[in-house]
Amino acid sequence: MTLGAFRGHDRERHQQSTRLHAMEENIDVTSHTEGLNGLSHERKPVEDITNGHSTYKPVINGVAIGHNGKDHTNGNAPFRSLPISALKQNGILQNLTAGGDKPSPTEEQEDADLEKARQEWEALDNIQPALTEDSNPTPLISFNEALQYFQTTDLGDLLKNIQPTIRRTGLAAIAHFLFGPPRLHRELLEERDLVFAIAQCPVDNSQTVHMRVLQTIHKRLIGARLDCPRYGPHWENIGFQGSDPATDLRGTGFLGLMHTLYFVMDPETLPLARDIYKLSQHPTQNFPFCVMSINMTRIALQVLREEALSKECNRRQQVVGVLNEFYVATFLHIYQLWKTQQKTIADSGFVLKEVELFAKKNPKQMLRRLEVFLKERQAGGIPRGTSPDPQAQQPSPSLGGSRAGMGQGSRGKEMHFTGVCDLPPDMEGEARLI
Repeated sequence: MTLGAFRGHDRERHQQSTRLHAMEENIDVTSHTEGLNGLSHERKPVEDITNGHSTYKPVINGVAIGHNGKDHTNGNAPFRSLPISALKQNGILQNLTAGGDKPSPTEEQEDADLEKARQEWEALDNIQPALTEDSNPTPLISFNEALQYFQTTDLGDLLKNIQPTIRRTGLAAIAHFLFGPPRLHRELLEERDLVFAIAQCPVDNSQTVHMRVLQTIHKRLIGARLDCPRYGPHWENIGFQGSDPATDLRGTGFLGLMHTLYFVMDPETLPLARDIYKLSQHPTQNFPFCVMSINMTRIALQVLREEALSKECNRRQQVVGVLNEFYVATFLHIYQLWKTQQKTIADSGFVLKEVELFAKKNPKQMLRRLEVFLKERQAGGIPRGTSPDPQAQQPSPSLGGSRAGMGQGSRGKEMHFTGVCDLPPDMEGEARLI
């Protein structure tokens, strides 16, 4: 390229730069931007350019504002009068232009709140309810399953302390040998000893079978589906005397719970169990159901210890089955007396003692009454709460007529349930309970 051409080219570039500078300072430029508040800002040069500075006034929404004016439309500070090139260099135009596409702080906060609410709503699907003891019910346990547990458990220490028979000496031993009931067959002695060993076994919270027995009794009596706490006043609702059923098992050990379990789990005896439980909730004839049941176990154990059930056990070649039925028969007997003779809690001590004496003398009759009762009930021939034996409607020979009304005059006093073991020593006779 020649020197002349180079100079001409340079001159042309200088002229173009001069024209561009003139356009920036003299040309009527209108800039429209939209601020964060959504208002249109319009700027027009008003007069000429003096000393390189524009003398225009900003116009906002068609209103011209002076250099010292304030923007009262939205609290935004007015723009100072600056040349376009200065605005370019400071990036103000770019920010104003880009600001129209950015959300306002209020919109951003609303979007954040909406997103947070959406996430919380979606999280509800993933929230699982906390599992409690009651939400995962313990399965019911049958009497046979519980019995099998004890049959396979080492009860050696308990077997050392049992007293399966009454110790008699002198003439009493001779009379019992000559005129007493037959002795239990040798092959049944182990089963009998197991019964008395269970009667010495306490409740163990660490044993699943023990806890299942308690839960099953509670569920079957009140018709519940879920578990209940190990301790609490709910145990008093089914007839225990406190918040811990274990404290009421004195004298019968876990056998007291085993008999109640049999009562509520056998389909034939469950309706009777619920009838008795219903009577135990009566406004005036109420009594603690489970404590009464434990006393029935105590009576059955004493009758077995005195060998009054040996003949029936030998005939059936079993001990546990006979004892279970005798327990239910005893409960049926006291239930009929309690209901038909309008007994109350004040009569409990004497009634239990008389029932025990009657059971010892008439074990076969007790079992027969139960058999007839269950058969007729299955056939639909017995109204609930009535006895198949017409004589049961009358006062028992062992319960004198003067005794029948003993509780009537005591209803205004504080009444407590009296078990067999709570009677005065002079009324117990030869009975030596566990």
